[in-house]
Amino acid sequence: MEKRIEKSFDAIIVGSGQGGTPLAKEFARRGFRTALIEREHVGGTCVNVGCTPTKTFLASARAAHLVRRSGDYGIETGPVRVEMETVRRRKRDIVASFNGGAVSGLEETENLELIYGEATFTAARDLQISLKSGGERLLQGEKIFIDTGGRPAIPPIPGLETVPYLDSTSIMELDQVPRHLAVLGAGYIGIEFAQGLRRFGAEVTIIDRGERILKREDPDVTDELEKILTED
Repeated sequence: MEKRIEKSFDAIIVGSGQGGTPLAKEFARRGFRTALIEREHVGGTCVNVGCTPTKTFLASARAAHLVRRSGDYGIETGPVRVEMETVRRRKRDIVASFNGGAVSGLEETENLELIYGEATFTAARDLQISLKSGGERLLQGEKIFIDTGGRPAIPPIPGLETVPYLDSTSIMELDQVPRHLAVLGAGYIGIEFAQGLRRFGAEVTIIDRGERILKREDPDVTDELEKILTED
């Protein structure tokens, strides 16, 4: 039996990231019947697993670094102890605050319906939504925009799947400082976490197939950054 369209919209946006959320609001404010479909967390990569939690995580690492260096400024302190569970809780609380504000803003926007679920095309303008709360909805959109964001890419390294490893999301969920961290890749994300974990107290080894770190940056910049990392 063919399923019938439950509801039609002028615009449907799939994904509530940095592009999808303001786009949905703008359509709604202009009077278009708009639906925003989100599979997991409103705010997308930046708010939930990217910019916001990363900078919060690294701010704690910088605080540990400054305390250890306080003697250089004439301030004497005792031994530094890092409580990763507290670091993680602070990171989660800030993300939840940002996420909650984004959700409230969407729910208060007229002509906009926020739907939690995973979307699948069943026709050119038809979407079947597997709802996060259970069940399904079949929607139709005059215009459909896909803003599904990204996720960490796992490199095809033989044997990697047989060992526990971290990516840019799971590394921020650690409940203790690792004794030794190996970072595969010297791009800006790898360097951020390498320095952060070193400042928390881990030994860190950076492995990269290039001739220098941050190969897309000018050599004079990366040379200075290597000096800073060496000091750490």
